Amino acid sequence: MPFVSGAGPRRVAAVSLIALIFLCLAWELWLAPLRPGGSWLVLKVLPLLAPLFGILHGRPYTYRWVSLLVWLYVMEALVRMTSEGPPASWLAGLELLLALMLFSAVVLHIRNGSPPQV
Repeated sequence: MPFVSGAGPRRVAAVSLIALIFLCLAWELWLAPLRPGGSWLVLKVLPLLAPLFGILHGRPYTYRWVSLLVWLYVMEALVRMTSEGPPASWLAGLELLLALMLFSAVVLHIRNGSPPQV
């Protein structure tokens, strides 16, 4: 499997993290905010910005803790998919897809034996 080995999971992790950041910003500011004009829920993007540098540079420790952080976004997506109507439920579905892609890529990268960094 050429995708599983090498830089494939790193690329998918980086792309899905960046896409998740942009989705959350657009969702809470323009597409379907809780209140017209945007809401404070846009601050949910801040925890996603913390691992961005580590993911882009392939730091193994960052991949490990992102595998736990991403579950907060999975839970939020599941709650909002079932409690809100369209278009917010559709955006929540997209958030769920991106979060699960990020988790899968992170786990594949960790499983492939990324070398430990000091």
